[in-house]
Amino acid sequence: MIIPFHVREMLHRIKARFDADQIPQQMASNDAEFATLRPSRKTTPEMVVRFWEKLKPTAGDEDQAQIADPATLDAAEIYSANIENFIGTVKLPVGVIGPLRLNGMNANGDFHVPLATTEAALVASYARGACAATRSGGISTAVLYEGVLRTPAFVFESLLKAGQFVDWVVSNVEMLKSAAEATTGHGKLVSLEPFIDTNVVFLICRYTTGDAAGQNMVTIATDAMCHEIADNCPVEFENWYVEGNFSGDKKASALGLVTGRGRKVSASVTLPAEIVEKTLGTTVEAMLAYGRVANLGAHLSGQFGAQAHYANGLAAFYIATGQDAACVAESAMGVTRMEPRGDDLFCSVTLPNILVGSVGGGTGLPSQTAALNILGLKGNGCGTALAEVAAATCLCGEISIVAAIAAGHFTRAHESLARQR
Repeated sequence: MIIPFHVREMLHRIKARFDADQIPQQMASNDAEFATLRPSRKTTPEMVVRFWEKLKPTAGDEDQAQIADPATLDAAEIYSANIENFIGTVKLPVGVIGPLRLNGMNANGDFHVPLATTEAALVASYARGACAATRSGGISTAVLYEGVLRTPAFVFESLLKAGQFVDWVVSNVEMLKSAAEATTGHGKLVSLEPFIDTNVVFLICRYTTGDAAGQNMVTIATDAMCHEIADNCPVEFENWYVEGNFSGDKKASALGLVTGRGRKVSASVTLPAEIVEKTLGTTVEAMLAYGRVANLGAHLSGQFGAQAHYANGLAAFYIATGQDAACVAESAMGVTRMEPRGDDLFCSVTLPNILVGSVGGGTGLPSQTAALNILGLKGNGCGTALAEVAAATCLCGEISIVAAIAAGHFTRAHESLARQR
């Protein structure tokens, strides 16, 4: 057997750093008394100060001043609905790209898009893509369909009982729909599809959620539906769970890529050859040539979809606008296409799992409200437009990064904008 070189190197470093005789004692259980922090929803300035007293062994006054600054303390109660054990806020740099012109089903006009990130060169790259797209007449966008999934699971003794359960569910859909929708004024259960695996049944529940991202909304609605099943279904089951880990919640999945979770959005633009050359510093032919290689790499590595870096733009956009940043895990998959249109370049993205809202979640916090106001998409009636802006932003990033790598500028840009700034 050949031990890989990097494994040997790791073993050498471990042996050089640690005393083999002391490691068992160091890693043994330690049941010494300690006082744990109890979850607290109070976000008064006084409570913040008490938490910082507990952090003194590792944190100093300067650390407290950076996180629990006066502006944060003055607005402490605003954060009650969003966090427990509140000790302050973390400041991230926010940049803006645009104006980004959208010709969408829901988003129309020129938008300045705020992006919160610590990655130098990211905003510059997306801004370049936005410039090229806007000079080409703007990006066409459309929400193709929507629906947030929750997939409760029911466990039975046998396949026969699982089948009998599905028969009962199908016969009582309206009753279950009413139970779910009674918990919300905005959510609608638009489909309920049973999925059987021997003695386990998953119910694929798809909801529309109005202008909210709707994660909590669909959980509460599904829980009510499951209790309705438990109280009325004559088929005996061993157990049920409000989520069977089938929906793809906050994880990339084949189901999410095919059926979508949240809002499925497409965005496209045709870049004239002249704009590709003058604005992006490359050619249509070069971008297509690299695109073929990148597409092959995506397929060979088993990616869900084929794209360059949706996660960069989505994470920055989600954080800036108060979305659940963990949803980037499922949102950042989809398909980027680049094809010739005569001498020009057609570019498009389709993202099946955009999870954003213009209300609810973190959208009401001070900085996030300001970011949504910059977009002009704060409040009721703006959820679908916000999803189209998110997809269009991803398209800008795809255009810019493909152009940079095709032209050989990618490394130079990161050196000049990040390392050597």
